[in-house]
Amino acid sequence: MLRRSLFLAIALLVTLATTQIAFAEEDAKAKAGITMGDGEANWIRLDGLAREGRVFTFPEVKIASDGWLVLHPFRDGKPVGEIYVGAGYVPAGTTKNVQIAVTTAPAPKPGTMYVAMLHSDVNNDETFDFVFVDELNVADKAVFEGKTMIAHVIKAP
Repeated sequence: MLRRSLFLAIALLVTLATTQIAFAEEDAKAKAGITMGDGEANWIRLDGLAREGRVFTFPEVKIASDGWLVLHPFRDGKPVGEIYVGAGYVPAGTTKNVQIAVTTAPAPKPGTMYVAMLHSDVNNDETFDFVFVDELNVADKAVFEGKTMIAHVIKAP
């Protein structure tokens, strides 16, 4: 139930980010208390995002500890947080030109939507452990700063 709540919150935020914001949606967003964006110690820079075929190149990623930049797909206009279509390892610090290949979904077309988000490499094994350990979390947990999930809705260039 908690996992679904988190992904419903993400879906709401994506809707808010990609459509006209209605007053009722703003109320729901405030009640959820979770936002998506960048923090002070962790961020995903999108200015200059590029794609060649299945490979996305993110201009800059900063993560406080070793982790992963992950792409989650959309289905029927909503993000699907229960699966991912690509992940790229990112060492602690600032890394330029981080590449992620979409490997488990159809090749992206211009405008295909994804959620790009950071996950920590909790056990420091340089393997993305996308196995749910409870209703909400995978072993390599999503990166948050306070209530801000370090994540962005992107459209394939």
